[in-house]
Amino acid sequence: ARPRLPAGRAASYGSMAAPGAAAALVQYVVLRGDLGRPPRSWPLGAVVAQGCHAALAAAHAHRQHPDTRAYLESGGAMRTVVLEAPDEAALTALAETLKQHSIDHEVWTEQPENTATCLALRPYPKDQVHQHLKKFKLLK
Repeated sequence: ARPRLPAGRAASYGSMAAPGAAAALVQYVVLRGDLGRPPRSWPLGAVVAQGCHAALAAAHAHRQHPDTRAYLESGGAMRTVVLEAPDEAALTALAETLKQHSIDHEVWTEQPENTATCLALRPYPKDQVHQHLKKFKLLK
């Protein structure tokens, strides 16, 4: 079991990896960039909420995985990378690729619109998943 860090004390990213992991743990969140632009023009807060929903859903669904546990226990040293998918088709294609490679993730579907808005992976060592995400740019 990893020791809990005292409040107000962050560990370096390098110390976040689960035993045997080659790299720091990262939770990737991929948001649809088109949601905040016309014609949709969702408010920034609504778009951010989609990412929060997806990240929490992924952490909860995979809470028993050793990497997720280590990530959640890292306190202020959590590392999250937010990327942009251009539209729903790109997000759906990414979800299918992740599924084909057995990469744990959750797609957030906003209701009542029934629209896929975001996906989040459970925390992973970057080197295990980066190859599937490298075509996506940081969300701006």
